Amino acid sequence: MGRGARLPRSARRKQLLAAAQQVFVANGYHAAAMDDIAERAGVSKPVLYQHFPGKLELYLALLDTQTEALRDAVIDALAGHTDNRERIHGVLSAYFAFVDRDEDDGAFRLIFESDLVNDPAVRDRVESVTRTTMEAVADVVAADTGLAQAEAALLATALTGAAQVAARWWLASDRPVSQEEAVALLESLLWRGISNFPRHI
Repeated sequence: MGRGARLPRSARRKQLLAAAQQVFVANGYHAAAMDDIAERAGVSKPVLYQHFPGKLELYLALLDTQTEALRDAVIDALAGHTDNRERIHGVLSAYFAFVDRDEDDGAFRLIFESDLVNDPAVRDRVESVTRTTMEAVADVVAADTGLAQAEAALLATALTGAAQVAARWWLASDRPVSQEEAVALLESLLWRGISNFPRHI
C-alpha cells in the first residue's frame, strides 16, 4: 500500500501502533522519534498526529493494547479450566506465550523493561496489569480454598510473580529449554505448593 493511502480509521490506528511498537522496542522511548514512526508506517507526520497528539500519548496507547492482551490471556487461561493444576499450567503458558512473542514484537519488553518506567502514567499501567492478573488468580484461589482474600492475594502474587520473573529470565537467557519444558518445570514446582491448600467444599 502506497504512502498516505486511505485506510479506515481503526485500521490506520492499528498500523500506526504496530509501527510505533517496532520503533519503541528497537530504540527505547527516549531515542524514538515521531519521524521514524511515521516513516516506518509509511505515512506523513501530520497523519500520525491526527491519531496521536504526541509521542507519550502514542506510547501509552500502545501500552494499553499490550497490557490488555496480557491480562486477557491470563483471565482466559483461568476461565478455561476447573482443575487447579490445569489453571496453573494455563497461567504459566499465558505468560510464556506472551514472552515468546517478544522475538517478533517485543511486547513483554515494552511493558516490563520500559525506559519510561518512572513516568506516572506508564507506571500506573504496568502496576495495573500486574494487579489485575494477580486479583484474577486470587479470586480463584479464595473461591477454591476458602482462604481470606488477603491470604489468597499473597499466594496469587507468588504465583504470578514467579510466572513473570521466570518467563523474563527464560527469554533473556535465550530460551535454554523449550517453552513446554519451562512451563512443565514451573508447574511442578508451583503445584506442589498450592496443592497443600485443599479445595473448599
